[in-house]
Amino acid sequence: MGVTLDIQTPRVFAPLLEPSRYKGAWGGRGSGKSHFFAEMLVEECILKPGTNAVCIREIQKSLKQSVKRLIEEKIVKLGVSHLFRVLEAQIGTPGGGVIIFQGMQNHTADTIKSLQGFRIAWIEEAQSLSERSLRLLRPTIRDNGSEIWASWNPESPEDPIDKFFRAADADKSGMVCIRANWSDNPWFGETLEDERRRDQRDRPDEYDHVWEGDYLTRSDAIIFARRVRVEEFNTPLDTRFYYGADWGFANDPTALVRCWIDDEVLHVDYEAFGNKIEMDELPTLFDEIPGCRDWPIKADGARPETISYMSKRHQFKITAANKWPGSVEDGVSRLKAFREIRVHPRCSMVAEEFRKYAYKVDRQTDDILPIIVDDWNHGIDAIRYALDGIIQNRRNLAVSDDVLARSRGMMSSRPRMR
Repeated sequence: MGVTLDIQTPRVFAPLLEPSRYKGAWGGRGSGKSHFFAEMLVEECILKPGTNAVCIREIQKSLKQSVKRLIEEKIVKLGVSHLFRVLEAQIGTPGGGVIIFQGMQNHTADTIKSLQGFRIAWIEEAQSLSERSLRLLRPTIRDNGSEIWASWNPESPEDPIDKFFRAADADKSGMVCIRANWSDNPWFGETLEDERRRDQRDRPDEYDHVWEGDYLTRSDAIIFARRVRVEEFNTPLDTRFYYGADWGFANDPTALVRCWIDDEVLHVDYEAFGNKIEMDELPTLFDEIPGCRDWPIKADGARPETISYMSKRHQFKITAANKWPGSVEDGVSRLKAFREIRVHPRCSMVAEEFRKYAYKVDRQTDDILPIIVDDWNHGIDAIRYALDGIIQNRRNLAVSDDVLARSRGMMSSRPRMR
């Protein structure tokens, strides 16, 4: 057709440009997933005249709920309006093809046959697609070279589209699936950034699902729900700082944090995280935080050789924090006792951990258990170590009958009869 398209594609979507039977993109708001697929659909219709494509949602009560308007905007933006016929309910494509928009709940095993011969099916908001709909759709879009696309913001690992693309035991042959978030979008605008920061500050329980593409979580299982604010603040010059370090192992990161307390508000103003950090790289990582060579640092005592190396070879003032049975739970209780926890926006890893640190949920009963999940806790552990001495052992020691009697002044020299 002699048409040259100038389509700028964010790097994260590059794997989806190659032919593949199944193409998936999941992630949060502002990633550009829908914009990418809309542009690719326009491109495919031009490169392969006669293409028939269907844009699908599980429920579509009107065209206003479809991506039709977005595709129309891309046609205009790419300067190819003369090649398409935009009609009320569908879009005519070059070579006599068509793009239609349908809800899968309107289909039965018989009516789905109307989609045979369509080369592309794009499932938008695919997290809502039912197992039945996916089962009907896959064998229907079956011509040689046909493709099924899906874009979604995950809600649960049990969602059919999520299990199909992302489950550990899923058949990945003929499949390309990528994660795309706001941070991957080079055209992420100021308005969206303002909205993102507002949600990060005011709706932390929902932030990771909305913006980072994480699964929906039960807010009542999140340990620090509604206790943490992410916002900028100034650090007074005469502040008493607390530094804490958690040593990484295997895939777990090494973490150093700096925090301080004012009026029973805990402030976390600096963090340094590093994955698979060699011992000789630790000083460079730690030096990312101001004052770390001048102030005492409390660290996980499970790595005494690392503490010795950092103290003797590099003159860091590091000692092991106290541990006891139940010290994690006692530390969490003390952190929850603060009137508020404020995290500076530059401490993005700590902020994420506070949003995700959770109690275990029984999958069968949906009960929240008094068991802390050992995940999303490296920065939080570092904070607990930093506050060594402030966090107290609240466990009652086991006391024998003899000790109880002695404390009451009732001990007798005679042997007790049994």
